[in-house]
Amino acid sequence: MEKIIAAGGVLFKVKKGDIYVLLIYRRGVWDLPKGKLEKGEDIEECAIREVKEEVGCSTPKSFGKLTTTYHEYEESGVDYGKTTHWYAMKTATENDFTPEVEEDIQKVAWVSLEKAVSKVGYNNLKEVLVSFKEWYTTTS
Repeated sequence: MEKIIAAGGVLFKVKKGDIYVLLIYRRGVWDLPKGKLEKGEDIEECAIREVKEEVGCSTPKSFGKLTTTYHEYEESGVDYGKTTHWYAMKTATENDFTPEVEEDIQKVAWVSLEKAVSKVGYNNLKEVLVSFKEWYTTTS
């Protein structure tokens, strides 16, 4: 099994007391922005770079690590084990996004945290959003 290290972010904003997170729509599924660690970068740098690239925003600010997820999948006959490190983030640009079409990202949308938990297409992402909610509740 090939091991993959990745990182991503829960980009958030608060509007009128409600928490919104940024979701991406890729290959028919609502997802969170993330990607593979590149040589020479640390995990947090990877998360910031991937979020910036996938949603086309200004460089987000990381507020720290939320959680880590792991899942296995098969692609083109190869088995992969992927560990993803997740961070809470904000960006100065809350309305100007350019989805990274090279990564099959079709849409970027702000969704209330409550709706996002049921909207994301993978169970491990639900866990990430629950971890984010716990983090936000204890830090705000």
